[in-house]
Amino acid sequence: MSLIPRSNVFDPFSLDLFDPFDGFPFGSLVPRASSSSETAAFAGARIDWKETPEAHVFKADVPGLKKEEVKVEVQDGNVLQISGERSKEQEEKTDTWHRVERSSGKFMRRFRLPDNAKVEQVKAAMENGVLTVTVPKEEAKKPDVKSIQISG
Repeated sequence: MSLIPRSNVFDPFSLDLFDPFDGFPFGSLVPRASSSSETAAFAGARIDWKETPEAHVFKADVPGLKKEEVKVEVQDGNVLQISGERSKEQEEKTDTWHRVERSSGKFMRRFRLPDNAKVEQVKAAMENGVLTVTVPKEEAKKPDVKSIQISG
C-alpha cells in the first residue's frame, strides 16, 4: 500500500497528494477539484525573510499575480502584512476539466517587525512572480560611554 495514492497507475504525473487530515471536521490541507469554495485552495504565498546589515528583506513567491492583486501594508506600527487574491478561472459549460491543480483564493501573511525597523520607509517591488519587500533598519546606536571620576 502506497502512502501516495495514484489516480492512474499508468500516468507518472498523476500523483495525488496524501492528506493526513482528509475527513477531519476542520477540512483538508490538499485542494480538491470538487471543492466549491473559491478561497479554500490558495495555500498562501511562500515567504523568505532575511536580515542584512541595512534592512529586513522579504521575498514572496506569488506566481501569476499582478502587482494590483497584491497588497503590502504596515499595521499597528510594526506588523507587516502581505496579502492578495488569485481569481478563479471562469468555467464554460462546454469545457471538460481533466485536472485542476492551480489554486485560487485569498492569502495573507503577517510578520511582527523588530524595533529597529524603519516602517515609514518600506519599499516593495514585483518581478517575475516574486514580490520583494525591503524594510530598512535603523543604524545600531553605539553605546555612549562616559567616564566617571572616582573621588576619595
